[in-house]
Amino acid sequence: QAQLVESGGGLVQAGGSLKLSCAVSGRTFSRYNMGWFRQAPGKDREFVAATIWTTPYYANSVRGRFTVSRDNAKNTVYLQMNNMSPEDTAVYYCAAGTSDNYSDPTKYDYWGQGTQVTVSS
Repeated sequence: QAQLVESGGGLVQAGGSLKLSCAVSGRTFSRYNMGWFRQAPGKDREFVAATIWTTPYYANSVRGRFTVSRDNAKNTVYLQMNNMSPEDTAVYYCAAGTSDNYSDPTKYDYWGQGTQVTVSS
């Protein structure tokens, strides 16, 4: 089992920045592919970003604005979000898995509880 805990969510104005963190415990962190997903009210959970080993992957909607990174020494994955817009408002989740199908939420084995991100216009 792995336990994931997100932090760093909050309220930010359009154009602002937030940095989310996801701390992982319980298993060897470095063996996991790590993903970030988000879910807005009334919408499906959607892929945001992932890191497989050290290679980052992004949804088109966030590429160039968001940066995913990981610190294996701290068992933590990060999501730096810049130039945010109201469309980024959602609950953000981190997930851990071993599948290379990084954009499919059903391929992840462990999930955090989510952190709310709200972007005001």
